[in-house]
Amino acid sequence: MIICEYKPSDCKEVAELFYNTVHTVNARDYTKEQLNVWATGRVDLENWNKSFQEHYSIVALDDKLIIGFGDIDKTGYLDRLFVHKDYQGKGVATAICDRLEKAVQKKVITNASITAKPFFEKRGYKVIKEQQVKRHGIVIINFAMEKSFC
Repeated sequence: MIICEYKPSDCKEVAELFYNTVHTVNARDYTKEQLNVWATGRVDLENWNKSFQEHYSIVALDDKLIIGFGDIDKTGYLDRLFVHKDYQGKGVATAICDRLEKAVQKKVITNASITAKPFFEKRGYKVIKEQQVKRHGIVIINFAMEKSFC
């Protein structure tokens, strides 16, 4: 596995990985209806690419296949962290998260899914609050979590 900085040419593959991961890995914790409003399959690639370029964004590669990605902004908000469904439990998220946390070295905040919550708790993140996010009238539960590096 190699960790590289995100390139605009990665955007389409990253968007596909996001959709596939949400609809397979997160399916154990969310209903089909919730998955469909969370990952619609219609990502605005231009906006996603812009946000990746504004953040510190990285991808994990196995040969030439993107097997994971993540991004964090200057304030320490870890926005996205997703790993390919076939690479779960192999240290990909840990490697990406290590690199993202190191980039800011201060308090990191994220909104973790039910699925991702145990991963972040093992890394020392604490739940600030449970959140109910509404998308197209459908409620999706996630957790505001933080970790300090002081």
